[in-house]
Amino acid sequence: MAVLEVDRLVKRFGDVLAVDDLSFTVREGEIFGFLGGNGAGKTTTLRMVLDIIRPTSGTITVLGGSPDRRQAAAIGFLPEERGLYSGMSAIETIVYFGRLKNMDAGLARSRGMDLLTRFDLADRAKSDIGDMSKGMAQKVQLATALVNDPELLMLDEPFSGLDPVNQGLLENEILRASERGAAVIFSTHVMQHAERLCDRLLLLRKGRKRFEGTLDEARAQLPISLTAVAKSDLSSLRGVARADAGEPAGDGWREWKVALEPGVSPASVLEHCTANGIGLRRWDERRATLHDIFVELVGGEGVQR
Repeated sequence: MAVLEVDRLVKRFGDVLAVDDLSFTVREGEIFGFLGGNGAGKTTTLRMVLDIIRPTSGTITVLGGSPDRRQAAAIGFLPEERGLYSGMSAIETIVYFGRLKNMDAGLARSRGMDLLTRFDLADRAKSDIGDMSKGMAQKVQLATALVNDPELLMLDEPFSGLDPVNQGLLENEILRASERGAAVIFSTHVMQHAERLCDRLLLLRKGRKRFEGTLDEARAQLPISLTAVAKSDLSSLRGVARADAGEPAGDGWREWKVALEPGVSPASVLEHCTANGIGLRRWDERRATLHDIFVELVGGEGVQR
C-alpha cells in the first residue's frame, strides 16, 4: 500500500526552481533513500509533505489524504536542523512531542522510557537537554520522532553528528520501523548507509529526479569495470566499451583497465577470451558502488563514502 505519493511536484521561491516536476511513491514497510547534493531540494520536498510549506503545483498524498496537521499522529519527523528545549528533561521532551501527536501522556511516557532504554539513555531520562552531549540530544530527538510508532517516518540527514556506534543504533531503528510496517524515507550524504538499508533509491539533482529504483537497477546505469592482465590488446574485444593499457607485468603481459558496454556481462567476455585462446593471468570484476553512481548521475558535491 502506498503511504506517500508525490505527483509532478513543483516548488518555486521567486526565480529559484527548488523542486522540478518530481514524482515518486513510498510504500508500507519500504525504506526509501532520498539522495542528492546540497541544495538538491530534499528538505524542501519533506517540508511540503509535512505541510510546512505549500507546493507551487503538483499533488502530495499522505496516508490517503492531502498533507495537513490531522496526520501528525501517524508521522514521525527528524529535521536536519535539530532543535529541542534545553531546559526540558529528556523524558518530558519525548512526552511533550507525544502529546503534540495526540498521544495519552502515560503512553508517551512509557514508550519514551522504552526508547531511552534502547538508546542507552535511561539513566539520563531526567537530565536537561542542555546538559547532554550533541549525540545524546540527537538520540532524544530521534525518540520524539519514534514515540508514536509512526506509519510514515521521515529522517532528514539523520546520521549527521553521530559516532559509528550510534549510527549503527540508528540503522537498527530504521530497520525496526520498516519491519513493523512503517514507510521510511531518509536523506543522507553518507552513501554506505543508503547502500546497506534502502529497498529503493531516488537521486535528485537541482530539484529534478535523475534516477529512481533499486540499487541493482542503479548499478546497471554504469558499465561494469574490470582489471585484467593479458598479452593481447583487450580494447578490440566484443562487448568492451573501453580498455586502457596499464603497467607492464613482465614477459609481454600488461595490466588493462576495462569498461564493458551496458548490459554486457563479464562472464560472456571471459567466455569469449577462453574460446578464442586469449590468455589471461588476472580477471577482477568491480561493480559500481552507490558512491560511483551518485557522482556519475548527480555530481560529487557533499557526498561521503
